[in-house]
Amino acid sequence: MLKSAGKTDFWFVILSSAVYFFSNPQPQFFYDYTFKIAGRLLQGSIGLTEPPPTWLNEFVPDGGVWYSVFPLGSVLSMLPFALLQSAGVISAMPSGFLAAALAGGTAFFLLKIAENYPLAAEHKYFYSAAILFGTFAWTNLTFGGAWQIALGFALFGQSAAIYYSIFRRRPFLAGCYFALAFGNRTEVVLLAPIFLYFLTRNDTEESSQAISFSDGLCSIARRMRKSYKILAAFCIVPFLLGVSTLAYNFVRFESVLDFGYARIPGVLSEPWYNYGIFSIKYIPRQVYEMLFKPWEFRQSFPLPVPNGFSSSILISSPFLLLIFRRGAMCRKRKTAAFIAISAITFILWMHGNSGGWQFGYRYWIDCLPWAFLIILESARPQLSRFEKSLIAYSIAINLYATWLFHWSDILRR
Repeated sequence: MLKSAGKTDFWFVILSSAVYFFSNPQPQFFYDYTFKIAGRLLQGSIGLTEPPPTWLNEFVPDGGVWYSVFPLGSVLSMLPFALLQSAGVISAMPSGFLAAALAGGTAFFLLKIAENYPLAAEHKYFYSAAILFGTFAWTNLTFGGAWQIALGFALFGQSAAIYYSIFRRRPFLAGCYFALAFGNRTEVVLLAPIFLYFLTRNDTEESSQAISFSDGLCSIARRMRKSYKILAAFCIVPFLLGVSTLAYNFVRFESVLDFGYARIPGVLSEPWYNYGIFSIKYIPRQVYEMLFKPWEFRQSFPLPVPNGFSSSILISSPFLLLIFRRGAMCRKRKTAAFIAISAITFILWMHGNSGGWQFGYRYWIDCLPWAFLIILESARPQLSRFEKSLIAYSIAINLYATWLFHWSDILRR
């Protein structure tokens, strides 16, 4: 039985990778901000010394050097591929391969997480497929630009960090994957206390009792005093990356906290940044963009289509509403996951831009591993017909969206 399950898991991972690889016939490998800087890093530089192509308009010019605003972690993630380029193995950013590999890696860890719940064997595939193919992650990651690949690394890194923090506690591995996630998506660093909480908890505390946020922080402090080895193992890689990122910021922009977004030429004159890059005044608009923005009708096409710059994730992925289902196998895990989603979502809603050309609300890919955890926490031993219908509808809608964005020109007419 275990050998059979292992084979099924293997083929699920391979199939997930293959679907992502072939989903976009023209991945946007030319939006290669991080890949270009990784190549320059191998040459001892952190910027371009010649003007970038016109389509790479998010480089920041300063003193004859053009700097990327992507964080250091996203550049380091590209180093293996920059090495392949320098060796002549590849000539451009392998966007299709990266999207496929990240989907396969995420599929692997989603299945490993789901194994820890009392589900019928086939149900872990339903829930994992719902995340990979029933959400905007499918369409957006397969765009293959630097922005989307960074989100893919965050999705994969958090899924692995959750597994190695909660279910198979390996603090060093958890820290490495956490660093991969926040290195690509800086806001994920806010979740460090949650991972530390899980790594330092006692097995006897896996009860169904709820935990308040303040009690959780106090509990973390008590445990960390007794668990310095775990703390050190988890923090060593994130700490080194964090310090390196601050130094990287200082070298580029003479401030450790300046990532350079506001320095992009013309960015602050764009209408959605009328209060700066981040402001609580953007929250009402972002709530609408993410949760309530409807689909549209075009005169030249009979079916409704999403707006190409944002649309409600509840229309495209209604199975996500299952996170509000009552009950939990472990209420502490469910509460912690809700805290993680709340913290990340609040930061995302404060950002003036909802994500540019996209399906749904791509920034919320950051939260999908935690939504998966919550859904599993309150899952029933058997999938109901209603759940199956929600997941099937979500996958069908996202298949349609992937066709619209990658195989047709309907949205650009």
